[in-house]
This record gives sequence, C-alpha cells and structure tokens, in this order.
Amino acid sequence: MKILIRILLSAVAVLFLSYILPGVHVSNYLAAVIVATIIGLLNIVVKPVLVILTLPITILTLGIFLLVINAFIILFADGLVDGFAVDGFWWALIFSLLLSFLQSLLNSGLDDEKC
Repeated sequence: MKILIRILLSAVAVLFLSYILPGVHVSNYLAAVIVATIIGLLNIVVKPVLVILTLPITILTLGIFLLVINAFIILFADGLVDGFAVDGFWWALIFSLLLSFLQSLLNSGLDDEKC
C-alpha cells in the first residue's frame, strides 16, 4: 500500500513539473503514473550500476556527477514512455533536481507507522 501511495505522489510531482517546466511534457495522468513507476524502477535497477561504473569520476567531482546520472535516468525514461518527453539534457537535469525535491517533500508526510 505504501509503495502505491509513493508512486501516486511521484506521479503528482511529475504532472506538476510538466506544467511549470516548458521543456518537460506529459500527455496524461496515466503517462505520469507510468513515468513515476519507470523512474522508480530505473533508480532501483540501473542507477546503482551506473554509480559503480562511474565511481572514479563521481569521487573526482565530489558527487556532482550523480546529478548527470539522474539526468540520464530521466532521458532513459523519456525513451521508454511514449507520453513523456524531455527536450534535452538540461531540462532533464532541472526536472530530476526538482522531482527529487518534490518527492522528498511529498514523502515526508508518510510515516512508517501510518502505512
């Protein structure tokens, strides 16, 4: 139940960001839910592999390269979901930063004891 709530909150964040960022486009609510699910799955499966493979450059940049990995995850999701489009790397970077911020705000209201 808790994971479903997190996916729906992430979908709300995706929709909100698509309205305020001109470089991010989501066609409908179902696409936002699919995007939230795909990004979550990519963060679980692909991101750890990328982090390990790019560990030297991440260390050299003091972790800032992780932002680039997040942007590539968004661009990868763009390629997988038909109703989701990002206009370029910089929009993906801005979207990933704001999405992380919004998700942390929205998920902070979820207590482990409540769900």
